[in-house]
Amino acid sequence: MSLRLPQIRHDACDELAALCKAGGDPLRLNVLRVLANDSFGVLELAQIFAIRQSGMSHHLKVLAQAGLVATRREGNAIFYRRALPQGDSLGGKLHGALLAEVDELELPADVAARVAAVHAQRAAVSRDYFARSAEKFQAQQDLIAGLPQYRESVLALLDALSFAPGATALEVGPGDGGFLPELARRFSQVTALDNSAAMLELARQRCQDEGLGNVRLDLADALQDSAEPADCVVLNMVLHHFAAPADALRQLARLVRPGGSLLVTELCSHDQSWARDACGDLWLGFEQDDLAHWADAAGLAPGESLYIGLRNGFQIQVRHFAKPDSRSVLTHR
Repeated sequence: MSLRLPQIRHDACDELAALCKAGGDPLRLNVLRVLANDSFGVLELAQIFAIRQSGMSHHLKVLAQAGLVATRREGNAIFYRRALPQGDSLGGKLHGALLAEVDELELPADVAARVAAVHAQRAAVSRDYFARSAEKFQAQQDLIAGLPQYRESVLALLDALSFAPGATALEVGPGDGGFLPELARRFSQVTALDNSAAMLELARQRCQDEGLGNVRLDLADALQDSAEPADCVVLNMVLHHFAAPADALRQLARLVRPGGSLLVTELCSHDQSWARDACGDLWLGFEQDDLAHWADAAGLAPGESLYIGLRNGFQIQVRHFAKPDSRSVLTHR
C-alpha cells in the first residue's frame, strides 16, 4: 500500500503572514523609513545601518519577498526603493498603513547622519566631475542628449502657458547657459543657480556675449542656500546629478511660487552605465511614474508631458508640474 503525502496548500494568509513578518523587525522598518524618498544600493544601506553586506542582503530579500521593496538596475548596480502599495490587492491596505506609520517615525540620529554621509559622497562625485569637465561640457552632453535635441519641446510646453507681466524664472544648474537666452526673452527677471564655479563662468560668458541684462547668476546650492521663489522653475538634465532626486524635487518645489510651474527635462530610465563616467550622471534616468509620484509628494500637480525618442536609443521626458493656487498668476490658454 502506497502512502499519499498530504498536499501543502498555500492560501491568502501566507501572503499576509509574509507582510507581517517583513514588518516585524525594527531594522527592516528603519530601512523602509530610509527608502521613503530615496533609493540605495545594498552597500550604501549596509553603510547606513553599520552592518555587514550579507546581513543587509538578507533583510532586503525578506522585504522584497513581501512586496515592500522593489529593485531597479542602474548599470551594473541594483538599487532598492519602496514598492508602492496596491490598495485593491490582497494586503494593499495593510501595506499602505504600515508605510504611513513608518513615515511618522524619526530616524535614529546615527542612521540619519550616515544617510547624510552617503548623500555627501554622491554629491562630491558630481561636483568633482563638473570641476574637471567644464571645458568639455557640451561635447559630453551631446554624447547622450544635448540642448538642441530637446530645446523646442521645452519651449512648446513653456509657450503653452501664459504668464502674467513681470513673471520671473529660475533655472537650476544652467550648465553653459544655453537655455538662458530663451528664458530671458520670456520673463522679466531670470535667476540661474549653480554650485559649480567653473560651469557658472561659462554661463556668465554666454550672458555677456548675448547681452542678457535681465539674468542674474548666483553661485549657490539650490537645496541648501536661500533663493527667491519664481513663477517658473526649470531643470534641464539636472535631476540625475542630485544625490537624492526625490528629496531634491521636494525642496525645489518650494522655489515655485503658488500658481507657478516646474519644468523638468530628464532622461527616461536607461541601462547605459558608461554615462556615469562620461557625463557625471549619478542616476541612469528615471521612470516616468517615479517623477510623477515624487512631484505629487512635493505638492505639485501633473501637467502636460512630451516624450522624445533619440536616434542613439535614449528617450527624453519633458514634464510640466504645477503648484496649485486659486490666485494663480498663471492661466492655461
